[in-house]
Amino acid sequence: MNLNNRFVISAVVTVMLAGCAGSAEERRQAKQDFNYLETEPLKEWNQPEGTQKEQYPQYAIPSGQFKGGIGRDVDIRPPQQILQLIPGARAETQNGDVTLWLAREENLDRVWQTILTMIEERNVPIRTQTDSRIDTDWFTWVSADEEKLLRSRSSIDKVNQGSRYGFRVSQIDWEEDGKNVPVTAANKERYNTLMVNLITSAYDQELREEARIRAEELVKQIHISMGQDRSGLPIIIARAPYNVVWQRLPELLPALGLTLEEKNRSQGTMKVKYKAPDDEFWESIGTKPISFERNSYNLQLGDLGNRTSLNITDGTGKPVNEEVLESIVPVLAAVIEQSNNGSSTVE
Repeated sequence: MNLNNRFVISAVVTVMLAGCAGSAEERRQAKQDFNYLETEPLKEWNQPEGTQKEQYPQYAIPSGQFKGGIGRDVDIRPPQQILQLIPGARAETQNGDVTLWLAREENLDRVWQTILTMIEERNVPIRTQTDSRIDTDWFTWVSADEEKLLRSRSSIDKVNQGSRYGFRVSQIDWEEDGKNVPVTAANKERYNTLMVNLITSAYDQELREEARIRAEELVKQIHISMGQDRSGLPIIIARAPYNVVWQRLPELLPALGLTLEEKNRSQGTMKVKYKAPDDEFWESIGTKPISFERNSYNLQLGDLGNRTSLNITDGTGKPVNEEVLESIVPVLAAVIEQSNNGSSTVE
């Protein structure tokens, strides 16, 4: 199953995209004919005289009354699978109802809020609501695999068993082309599963958005200072992880009068050209000019875990002295601060 499928719930809900040609009926049914429906009923076998009856249990046909579709009513589509988007969650299906057990009780409170937010944002009507149950009004499922217009009402309940906490999605009502009809076992499980996937997708999207915001804040908050390497030589220290500094630094270089020409992330190197900004620039950031004397420089970044080292060599490969590094620290710090405030330091 393609985990990139997008699920959308609103007054109209798109639940899947057809990946093959043919009508909706053809996608749900076997390609062979249904001549087997014309097979005569089984008759009791008359054992010839002088023969001995042998029975093999592995070939025995179970007896009893069994309910289920036959012929064109058999749905050959693979069952829907729960998207594994909530860490530690485990799905359980019983009589078509789908329960998703979560790893911790506090996860249920977070997921429950996600459910309420999703319903509100998608303008899905709610008939009744308590602290532990939501009953939705009618909403429509739109699918290329269905010929009929399908509508359903669902209930979402908080559940707990001992130390297990989760939520259960169940069908309340079912309509096909505007007629209230009993839902088939296959459709009951299929669309309950899709509803659970809508919830887990919304939850995953919320976590991704929070992670993006945290990453942006981390990128902004880079403290710059002087430090020493293992040999005691002076270096610049950026108090942020390597991947954060590597992503942010190219955006700051133009404000320092540096033009990025080449970079190699695996080696942590950036080759730059320097053109000193005018006096107005230095006045705007309130620092003294950088003590660069050449045009070409190489920046070397080092991964120190939660910090990143920055060393600089000139075009001949000679490290710049401590005085040059010290002149860069306040300039880089000022440029980062102005960038965070949305100001532009150079044209």
